[in-house]
Amino acid sequence: MPSDSSFARLVSLACHDLRTPLATVHGFARTLDRIEPLSEQTLRYIEMIASASAEMAELLDLLGVVARIESGRYDPPLMEVDSLELARTAAEHVTVGDVDVEGDGSPVMVDREGAERSVAAFATCALRHGGAERVTVHVDGTELRLAHILEAGPVLLGDELRDLGAAGARRLVEALGGSVAVDGDSLVVELPTSAAATGAGP
Repeated sequence: MPSDSSFARLVSLACHDLRTPLATVHGFARTLDRIEPLSEQTLRYIEMIASASAEMAELLDLLGVVARIESGRYDPPLMEVDSLELARTAAEHVTVGDVDVEGDGSPVMVDREGAERSVAAFATCALRHGGAERVTVHVDGTELRLAHILEAGPVLLGDELRDLGAAGARRLVEALGGSVAVDGDSLVVELPTSAAATGAGP
């Protein structure tokens, strides 16, 4: 077990405890959204609060998983899903820019929520740090290729620690038995098949 496992457990506890006040913020933002009458500007502000709190919840969930990975306590709830369906669901969680999903999927064995969160984090990072307004996720079996990442490669790989979501996503994908690499102007995420995923866990 890593020597810093106590710190990883502290991070995991912090992620757990922060979810409650964050859920309160998100819940009341949605409650205010239904109050009439509200000006268009007020509605826009409320939507920004709701969107930001939802993104924070996604980051906390991912950070909690990374803490479990670092402390040797990650026991992913593996299930078989179609990679194209996974990519499409992940794209729905991206709140900046546009994400197009295309291609043909195949069965992969992953922690579904964690994998969807990771792909969404990669796409969000590419949009924020690459400078493009649109990212295309091309699915080819177990491979997800995010095109148009421009200059975001080092950040997506976590070599430049400027994006928590991407850094955590790489650790999660690799813990599941997959891989993440930059190929030219694309980020290639290889998701594990059922055989490769059997080695995941502590």
